[in-house]
Amino acid sequence: MERYKEEFIEFMIDCNVLRFGDFVTKSGRKTPFFVNTGFYRTGAQLRRLGGYYARAIHDQYGLDFDILFGPAYKGIPLSVAAVMAISEEYGKDIRFCSNRKEIKDHGDKGILLGSPIQDGDRVVIIEDVTTAGTSIGETMPILKAQGNITVAGLVVSVDRMERGQGEQSALKEIEETYGIRTTAIVTMAEVIEHLYNRPYRGNVIIDDTLKQAIDQYYIQYGAK
Repeated sequence: MERYKEEFIEFMIDCNVLRFGDFVTKSGRKTPFFVNTGFYRTGAQLRRLGGYYARAIHDQYGLDFDILFGPAYKGIPLSVAAVMAISEEYGKDIRFCSNRKEIKDHGDKGILLGSPIQDGDRVVIIEDVTTAGTSIGETMPILKAQGNITVAGLVVSVDRMERGQGEQSALKEIEETYGIRTTAIVTMAEVIEHLYNRPYRGNVIIDDTLKQAIDQYYIQYGAK
C-alpha cells in the first residue's frame, strides 16, 4: 500500500471522520464503521484532504478534464479543496462546480454555483463516500441537463466495498450503469490491512472483536 494511503487512514482517525462502533448508514444498514467527512472542520484539515483527493484523481484520471463537480452539500468544500490542491501540486487550473438544493431565481441564477458547465466539458464528480449508489442517481441528471458533456469519473474518499442495489459493489454498479470510471483514495480492505492488530497512537483500533464484527457485516452486505 502506498504511504499516502496509510497517512490518509491515520488522518481520518485523527479528524474523527473514520469511526468504529454501532452506526446506521443512510441506506439503513447497521454498520460497525462509519465515515463522516462533516468532521473535517479546519482550514488545515481541508488543505490536507484536498491533497489526498488530488493524488487519487491524478493517479486514476490524469488531469485531462475541465470541471470537478461536488454535489451539495458535502461535495462543495471537497471540490474547492481538491481543485486548490491540484493547482498547487500539479500546476493545472481545474474549474469547480456544485449544485444548489433549490434553484436561485435572482442574482447568480440557476441550480449551479461556481463555474458554469459548457458543451464539451469533461467532468469528474467528487463525493465523500458511496454506500448504496443512490446519490449519483440524483447528480447525473443535473449534469446531463447542462449540455453535451462527458462525465469521466467519480472519486470518493473511502470505498466501503459493499453491495449497492444488487450483488456488486456500489462503485462497480455506478461504472456499469453510467459508463464512468470510479476510484477511491482508500478501500475498507486497505483500512483493515493498515489498522488490524496494529497500534496507532498507543491503541489497537481494530482488534479481534471489531474485526469479527466487520467480517460479519461483509458476510451480510459485502459485494460479491
